[in-house]
Amino acid sequence: MSAPASTAKESATLLIVYEEEDARERLRKIFEDAGYRALTVSDAPAALRIIHLEPCDLVVLDLEIPGVDALALCRLLRAQPATSTMPVVVLSDSSAESRKADAFAAGADDFITKPSNPDELVSRVTSQLRSAQREWDLIGSNRELRFLADLGRDLLRAIEPEQLVRRVAGSTYEGTGAVLCAAFVTLSTDSETGCVFDREGSAEDTSLIHLERLQKWLASEGASAPILMTDKQNFFLREDLHLVEYAVPLRFGGRAQGALVVAFDRREDLGETECRLVDAAAQQAALASHISSLYQAARESSTTLAKEVDRRTAEAEAQRRFTEAIIDSLPLSLYAVDSEYRIVAWNRNRELGELGIPRGSALGKNIFNVLTLQNREVLSEEFARVFESGEIERIEQEATRANGEIKHWLISKIPMRIDNSGGVSHVIAVGEDITTRVEANQAVARAEKLAAIGRLAAGVVHEINNPLATISACAEALESRLQEGAFSKIETAGALDDLREYLGLIRSETFRCKSITNGLLDFSRARASEHALLDLADVIHSAARLLAHQQRDRHVDFQIQTPNDPLPPLSGDAGQLQQAIIALATNAVDAMPYGGTLTISARYEGGDVLVEVSDTGVGIAPENIAKIFEPFFTTKEVGRGTGLGLAVCYGILTEHGGSLDVQSTPGIGTTFTITLPAVKEIGESKA
Repeated sequence: MSAPASTAKESATLLIVYEEEDARERLRKIFEDAGYRALTVSDAPAALRIIHLEPCDLVVLDLEIPGVDALALCRLLRAQPATSTMPVVVLSDSSAESRKADAFAAGADDFITKPSNPDELVSRVTSQLRSAQREWDLIGSNRELRFLADLGRDLLRAIEPEQLVRRVAGSTYEGTGAVLCAAFVTLSTDSETGCVFDREGSAEDTSLIHLERLQKWLASEGASAPILMTDKQNFFLREDLHLVEYAVPLRFGGRAQGALVVAFDRREDLGETECRLVDAAAQQAALASHISSLYQAARESSTTLAKEVDRRTAEAEAQRRFTEAIIDSLPLSLYAVDSEYRIVAWNRNRELGELGIPRGSALGKNIFNVLTLQNREVLSEEFARVFESGEIERIEQEATRANGEIKHWLISKIPMRIDNSGGVSHVIAVGEDITTRVEANQAVARAEKLAAIGRLAAGVVHEINNPLATISACAEALESRLQEGAFSKIETAGALDDLREYLGLIRSETFRCKSITNGLLDFSRARASEHALLDLADVIHSAARLLAHQQRDRHVDFQIQTPNDPLPPLSGDAGQLQQAIIALATNAVDAMPYGGTLTISARYEGGDVLVEVSDTGVGIAPENIAKIFEPFFTTKEVGRGTGLGLAVCYGILTEHGGSLDVQSTPGIGTTFTITLPAVKEIGESKA
């Protein structure tokens, strides 16, 4: 990924690719009047030649250019590392959405319909340039941080001068992309060493350095600041191909005790980022060389002392790494704050996940400026209580992710004392993901609740089914006698109409009660089921045919997706599984009152057969997710649902050794996932 050549108005370079010469000139004049430098070409090959010869900051591309398709040029720019981040603004005569979609899919950053207002055109190009610069600045910052961290770790182990110059030169060579890199230090009048990484990446001695020239510069007043050289007569490195050198003195205590030199073949390869990297590396190298000189002096005065220092340094580093490894390996999110609420520790798990924050972005900062999504007042009170009381505080929290998934956390705030005589100096906050445990407890509670209601339902059915049967028989008998004329002697027509109405009510209400008792029977699983080997794909297609017929007037697009290869067989009751799929699909249709797409798909995964029933409907509110499998809970209007459908489905799938899960995002849709164990061998199932 290459940096933009420049995004300042005075020097930013734009490439205009437009077939019509008059239009090219108009665009060139618009951008040059706005302070940009504009280059113009008429076709894609010419554009590629220009980009190869001269760095550009942005391409203005007409989609109607001749020859190579403009979208193909856009894709080619995105595929090449040197132009992958270069903004591309496309112009088109068509404002069709399909045309826009094709342009953005090919990698365009903006789409402008011709003819366009010059002010709008300049404004949108400026916006893209600023966005590209911000992205590059972020990449450069990350690159610098990574480089400095790696170099710092290397220098911690670089005690010997030979190790120091080799690691400084090698890290700077790789970090800056230089063609040559040399590090040279003078620890005393009779002790100097250096290392050069050549074009092949091989480490060489000081034979590639003009030592006299370099030492003369280090002894002069000019060695107080970095220098940029383009005159080969003054170069410090013995090599004829490179065109620019950048040398930084290694200064410590007001004295230049060495230098770091990098060389490049092109001036544009040495940008601000590379200069900052070399400057920072030189600062670390200066400190490391000073430490090395102290170490050398100590070792010369006492070999025993040097060995002890080396041993203790290694032990301290090993202990530090071991301690960090322990903290980072904990399956917990952990951080610590001091009495000023500054973050002093931040483990790896705090960097991961949906809300992860890099350690470098957190350490040393105020906790309230980092955890901005949490209520500041509540968080402050929690920390204050621990600092004042010195007691551990534990709080369970519930959080909903962007995809609707609910996570449960146990947050512990633990007081820490530096010594036994003082108060609380720090508070350690530990977050443990207890979602699995909470869901397991909820599942147990739900299962117990379902079992209790199931037993109640079976008893209710037993008690009321016989009276309902009698009422139904009587109502039918009365209606039959009415049809035979047994009540023809009733004198008034109104009485006869009332009789008909009452009989109809008795009959309809009786059958409504009977449907409820049948639902209770299904829920309680009082009805026997016959398990046999079956192909779930056949069950899905059969259910889909019934659904398509029943819901043909609902403007719902049915999509059935089953694999070409046969699914492994299941052991189960085809009728009950079909009932469960139909119930889920019917709920999905009800969730799309204005139409949508219902997708039923099946696949084999990890020894299980999975069926997903997805809709593009209104979704389920997060607060209702935990209650949808409870009997008699429904969000439908009165009279449109009994609240037993999902409870019955849950019972059917539990009886088959499977499970039923749900993921829903309000306004986007819902997906129910059925998991059933496949039969591994004839007569044996995974369950």
